[in-house]
Amino acid sequence: MNQQRGLVMVFALLVLMSLTILGVASVSSGMMQTKMAASMERKSFAFDAAEAALAGVVYESEDESLLADPLKSDPLSEARQINALDLANDELSCFDNDRIDRFITNDGLTRGKMHVDQGNFRTHPTTTSWSKSAFIREEACRGSSNVIGGSNISCHVFLVRGCGQISGSNYAVANTMSAAVFAPASQ
Repeated sequence: MNQQRGLVMVFALLVLMSLTILGVASVSSGMMQTKMAASMERKSFAFDAAEAALAGVVYESEDESLLADPLKSDPLSEARQINALDLANDELSCFDNDRIDRFITNDGLTRGKMHVDQGNFRTHPTTTSWSKSAFIREEACRGSSNVIGGSNISCHVFLVRGCGQISGSNYAVANTMSAAVFAPASQ
């Protein structure tokens, strides 16, 4: 009978040890999932900031009141004044020094205003957004060449990169779009 009491105590300790290991594993797994969710949320904020920077470039490039003001310039016109980006040898990096910070907040975009200012896309966590626009090439317009064939119009092709970064992060999230604009041929 004394041997059975000792055996029951050994089994009870084994069951208790197993439950402790399961509990520790569950807590550890839960903490890891919480960290992963927080990381995904930060990346999502940075991506939203990059999208806002892209939206700012598109908005300013189509804003008639901004285009009519001779003292202001839209991002694509500014990019057209610089040498074309050679895609074989150059890249449109988020970490170049010639970026344009975009101050776009929850208030959105304002007609007639250039959104190039120091500012945060979000304040909790602090998220910055910026853009880069680059002229790529001038080419014959596709699809509409029958309408404007023989005229002095061509398509100017641009790349626009929007970037977003959470304060304290060593990476930036980027999104890139291409745009073609009808413009007078340079020849």
